[in-house]
Amino acid sequence: MNPTSPRIGIVTVSDRASRGEYEDRGGPAIREYLDEVLACPFAVESQIVPDERERVEDALRSLCDRSACCLVITTGGTGPAPRDVTPEATEAVCGKMMPGFGERMREVSFQKVPTAILSRQTAGIRGRSLVINLPGQPRAIRECLDGVFAAIPYCIDLIGGPFLTTREDRIVAFRPRK
Repeated sequence: MNPTSPRIGIVTVSDRASRGEYEDRGGPAIREYLDEVLACPFAVESQIVPDERERVEDALRSLCDRSACCLVITTGGTGPAPRDVTPEATEAVCGKMMPGFGERMREVSFQKVPTAILSRQTAGIRGRSLVINLPGQPRAIRECLDGVFAAIPYCIDLIGGPFLTTREDRIVAFRPRK
């Protein structure tokens, strides 16, 4: 991969997957989705961390600051259970929250399952990185990303990130006409 290719971080938040007791299906589902919709070359850095706020925060800081990922997508830890702390970790490390992402993802998910209202997905900006929290189920990951991905390249433009292009037969990235 070209060292100047945009970098994208993927963080799976799961106690069992981090211990090797459970196969991570969320992280690979995100990667598969990105391969399907992005037309530009990109590099991925993945991490699997337990449902511990400090560990999630450390992973987000590392991917945003040290690895210079323009986009960091998390999977897992967005429900109401006591150990679901991904949104809190995201809010702790981001300077600006982007509530529209979570609102849209819940709207899309609610059309499929009534329990979508239990999800606490959110998104935020850390420096030149957009951080998006997704649920843990691969089908829900795809549905949520389909609901918001058209806005992601332009958001990354606005925060000074690299120019991401999409496969227009799959997702048309919205950018205002000049």
